[in-house]
Amino acid sequence: MSGCKLETKTFYQAIDNEVLIGSRCLSCGHISIPQRYICSRCHSTEAERLEFVGTGKLAAFTVIYVPATEMVKAGYDSKNPYMVGIVTLDEGPRISAQILGMDLTDPAKIKIGTPLKMKVIERGPEGQTKKFLAFEPL
Repeated sequence: MSGCKLETKTFYQAIDNEVLIGSRCLSCGHISIPQRYICSRCHSTEAERLEFVGTGKLAAFTVIYVPATEMVKAGYDSKNPYMVGIVTLDEGPRISAQILGMDLTDPAKIKIGTPLKMKVIERGPEGQTKKFLAFEPL
């Protein structure tokens, strides 16, 4: 692994520190997020940690009106929906995350290609909050 630990725990620890990480294959240059032990393109086990800038563009999205239990606890429901999207990072790979700061009263007006920047948000009961990856318009 070229001296860097590439594991899921490391990815979420980086999010806790408001850093977005992945890996770059040292054999073929393929970039992955989250990081991978084995390159999905060439199957090499040689990789290096890569820190993303945290900007990209909206590639796809959905507005969720019937949330999962954890999102209900966070205050979302049919009258207060939330948006999840796929973001194409400036470095190339795509990642899914909650998208903040969009007008959800008329989802048809939300534009694919909207420039976004990473934002780390906290959810959960007081004293037990967790940090989550999200994006918002630039």
